[in-house]
Amino acid sequence: MITVMIVEDDPAFLTRFCKIIASDATLELFAAVADLGSARQAISKSAPDVLLTDLGLPDGSGIDLIRDTSQRHPATDIMVITVFGDEEHVLGAIEAGATGYILKDSIPEEFVGLITQLRAGGSPISPGIARQLLKRFQHRADPPDEKPADTTGLSARETEVLALIAKGFSFAEIARLLSISPHTVTTHVKKIYQKLAVHSRGEAVYEASKLGLI
Repeated sequence: MITVMIVEDDPAFLTRFCKIIASDATLELFAAVADLGSARQAISKSAPDVLLTDLGLPDGSGIDLIRDTSQRHPATDIMVITVFGDEEHVLGAIEAGATGYILKDSIPEEFVGLITQLRAGGSPISPGIARQLLKRFQHRADPPDEKPADTTGLSARETEVLALIAKGFSFAEIARLLSISPHTVTTHVKKIYQKLAVHSRGEAVYEASKLGLI
């Protein structure tokens, strides 16, 4: 069972998401709340496998919740579901620890698939958001002959794992591709997080892109 927590202040969307969770035998509703304060209280002692959160909450920003959750419960996968598609919100959420970003006007019919994909190590992102991120990274990329030196101390294998994470492969898929155990992949990922001073896959990919490592 994948436990899911929903943070959404729009009653219609909250009801819709709760019905989706309740209708699938592989999912279990951890909590469904409508504001930042209630969400923080819900995760004060334990946390779900997956957190689905809006960004515009009545008593604060969902980005603060993402940051709190990723720091307190790093094993929780976090996906943003929002109407905000501007660069400030997108980058803020990713830097805080979100590993998925879906716009409300592009939620697919097979919504459960996004949750299972996220939990399997993927990073579901609305096409418009993905294009925005790619354009930003392409614009900031250095020419090959001016690529900055790697000062992070990442090993060749860690860089290889990071590149596969950036392509959206799950940890299990990376293990198969590199012919190593899933446990070894997890160990590499932990070292990558430490060396890049990050707490999530999305943040690791963002930092690596800024540094020109991938």
